Amino acid sequence: MFDAAVNGAWSHSMPPRRVREADVRTTHACAPGSRQAREGGDMLKAAIPVLHVSRSVEAEAFYCGKLGFRLEFAYRPTEASDPCYMGVIRDDVRLHLSSFPGDSVAGAAVFVLVDDVDVLHAELARRNVAMEMPPTDQPWGNREMYVRDADRNRIAFVGSPASA
Repeated sequence: MFDAAVNGAWSHSMPPRRVREADVRTTHACAPGSRQAREGGDMLKAAIPVLHVSRSVEAEAFYCGKLGFRLEFAYRPTEASDPCYMGVIRDDVRLHLSSFPGDSVAGAAVFVLVDDVDVLHAELARRNVAMEMPPTDQPWGNREMYVRDADRNRIAFVGSPASA
């Protein structure tokens, strides 16, 4: 379903790049059959992106109030709103948002796989979320829509093409 996503093609300006098996065997230490691949097994379970936000209260309002996440935790070392390190969750997707200096950079990008981009688009439209790009079938086989938060972080929601 997400063949193009797995092959690293998510930028709307970059077509998928196929990696030849011979290149993998000769250039990657964790290629199938390598010592790292055999020893690693299923050790890795998930990756949680950290997005830099300038104002945590506004970020929480956007991610929870507009995108439908819920606040999982928030750490503030003082009584002030910022700096703050928080986690938000929706279904199986977790994002961390930080206003601490040095934690990520504003303008990052996150790739979120979804079951149905159009259903999510309708939900977000009802919540008046501005779309950077409405649901679009991409030539590399994904259906994608993009939103940005106030700090210019891009959230790309990606699913199968509408005709699939």
